[in-house]
Amino acid sequence: MIILTERLTRLESSPIAIGLTLTLPYELRKKCRLRAVLDDGRDVMLMLNRGVTLQDGDALGSDCGLIVRICAAAEQLSTATTSDTLLLLRACYHLGNRHTQLQIGIGQLSYLRDHVLDEMLRHLGLDVTHEMWPFQPESGAYHHG
Repeated sequence: MIILTERLTRLESSPIAIGLTLTLPYELRKKCRLRAVLDDGRDVMLMLNRGVTLQDGDALGSDCGLIVRICAAAEQLSTATTSDTLLLLRACYHLGNRHTQLQIGIGQLSYLRDHVLDEMLRHLGLDVTHEMWPFQPESGAYHHG
């Protein structure tokens, strides 16, 4: 079993070629201890420092010198859109008040699909659609690194 113990710098600008990948949904990317299976079928164990949330493109080093790239899995998301900036801010306020993880973009926000939250946002006046995309929510104001 490959044991992944070290979070390395992001690979986007790195010349290192990596063939090993681990695709995980958001909930599993928050875990510091996890048994998983690489995309090629090999077993791995994550043994990372507490508080680490893995992002798409992060790299993990193993005890045997291998490097594995993290891929965010496509998940069922609700995406709410509006051209009204104040309405989008109100939606973020109400979702934040419910401690909902949000991925925020220009004129839109996404969260893990939830029919109750969908109805609340429709009631506020936003358009809500469902799609499959990797979920990469805001990390929070006090998250560093």
